[in-house]
Amino acid sequence: MARRLRPVGLDFIDDAPVRLVFAADTAAPPEAVYRALATEVEGWPSWFGAVTLARPTHGGAGREVRLKGGVRFQETVMAADPERRYAYRVDTTNAPGVRALLEEWWLTPAGSGTHVRWTFAADGPAPFRLGLTAARPGLGHSFRTAVRALDRRLTARRAAGH
Repeated sequence: MARRLRPVGLDFIDDAPVRLVFAADTAAPPEAVYRALATEVEGWPSWFGAVTLARPTHGGAGREVRLKGGVRFQETVMAADPERRYAYRVDTTNAPGVRALLEEWWLTPAGSGTHVRWTFAADGPAPFRLGLTAARPGLGHSFRTAVRALDRRLTARRAAGH
């Protein structure tokens, strides 16, 4: 059953009780990475293994995301700064324990590629916060695997002239 989460602003990225930050580099330029994140939302399942469905809602102002295991999110896009930042807040979810959740993807040019930083900011009761902190290695692995898969996809696309 979906529950409504506490609405938070972009400042939650800095103020959240649990902040998990991961980083990785891609050979793809920021504009290609941003396009994959923000405008090609339906493509997420092809490179982010945990995602089974992703689609824009409300004319691109929101997203619906489903994960393996049946977790569902309805989200509001909070920042869509081309080639720089993509952030979204979870409004409703069936995931237990979470009270607020905001994710931010920050893109920085790195030579001819992109440095990608993903911040996962969340709040919930103490057991949830403890569990999320314990899940840091798994989330980090999932992020790094996703960025590698995205980079392979974007490199193949570039090689094919797209």
